[in-house]
Amino acid sequence: MKKLENKVAVVTGSSKGIGASIALHLAAEGASVVVNYATRKEGADKVVNEIVTKGGKAVAIQGDFSVQADIDRVFAETKTAFGKLDILVNNAGFFAPSPLEAITEEHFYYHFNLNVLGLLLSSQKAAEHFGENGGNIINISSVIAQYPVPGYSVYAATKAAVIALTRALAKELGPRKIRINAIAPGLTITERAHDMGFVGSDLYKSMVAQVPLGRAGAPDDIAKVAVFLASDDSGWLTGENLLVSGGANL
Repeated sequence: MKKLENKVAVVTGSSKGIGASIALHLAAEGASVVVNYATRKEGADKVVNEIVTKGGKAVAIQGDFSVQADIDRVFAETKTAFGKLDILVNNAGFFAPSPLEAITEEHFYYHFNLNVLGLLLSSQKAAEHFGENGGNIINISSVIAQYPVPGYSVYAATKAAVIALTRALAKELGPRKIRINAIAPGLTITERAHDMGFVGSDLYKSMVAQVPLGRAGAPDDIAKVAVFLASDDSGWLTGENLLVSGGANL
């Protein structure tokens, strides 16, 4: 029997990158998956098609997780599609570098509304939908929360908040059989890293040189840890923030 047989998972922001890989890996272990997207319908449909082609179950549901009404609708449509909810992966997020002198209210609130408030509201809604056997929430934090780099102060602050929320909610939700843990990816190469011209740059090379395991991470490296946290294999873990960085402290 697969590790996540008969489970239903929502993966926010899963039309590409780490989220897409997590959705694919959860499905491979038997979960029915909601592939959420804000604007990239084509990417979400591609992930759903790959899951279904391999014999899994998945649907794409649009929703901006910085908007309460969208969050409510995504979970309502999840229940319509699959009848229940067991796993929430809070992956949707935003980051954009900015030096201190260029930070604006808009820059600040865009980060916090999605990365922190959206995660909090989606966790609240998921807790309402979990059944009597509880549920499982996985948050995507970042190594930058603990080891910030210049120009990412606001993003680092949001991810530090994610870690704090994970620990606080683990205590609050534990009595309801709801586990909540976080994954803190290190240097991980996604489509955006290529689009930004980061891969192959001097900064990229210097960061890889700091990784004891000698390479940058891939979305699959994060997804495998997500499967572990979503399954009963991690049944005695809650409130943890797992640093998945190849040993690097950025």
